[in-house]
Amino acid sequence: MREYKVVVLGSGGVGKSALTVQFVTGSFIEKYDPTIEDFYRKEIEVDSSPSVLEILDTAGTEQFASMRDLYIKNGQGFILVYSLVNQQSFQDIKPMRDQIIRVKRYERVPMILVGNKVDLEERAGAARRGGGGRQLPKTTHTP
Repeated sequence: MREYKVVVLGSGGVGKSALTVQFVTGSFIEKYDPTIEDFYRKEIEVDSSPSVLEILDTAGTEQFASMRDLYIKNGQGFILVYSLVNQQSFQDIKPMRDQIIRVKRYERVPMILVGNKVDLEERAGAARRGGGGRQLPKTTHTP
């Protein structure tokens, strides 16, 4: 069975763990509990073949930023998460993307950008008006 190593990166409090647990188990985490490092496995189908996603949910705090190089070195794909209600979390994505490219030594690394917490509509409107996710793909060549 083919295995894919995916690393979830983003600032603290953007919902990386909630997003990951929702995807893996189908249940939503209500309580915020800062992650240091959590590992999940999920069986999926890729091109009609059974496969396993190994998902590494990483810490979003600067306290653990030094561990990112190792996570990135071992990762094959990356999910970059920011919060639509926290403009700074969006600004924090570009240095993480740059770090991925530096560690991988290749510009075309599989990664996706996820704007999270869209359900918090009132505050999300302010982040979207401030540029939000529309500008990062243009400035960093992220699809």
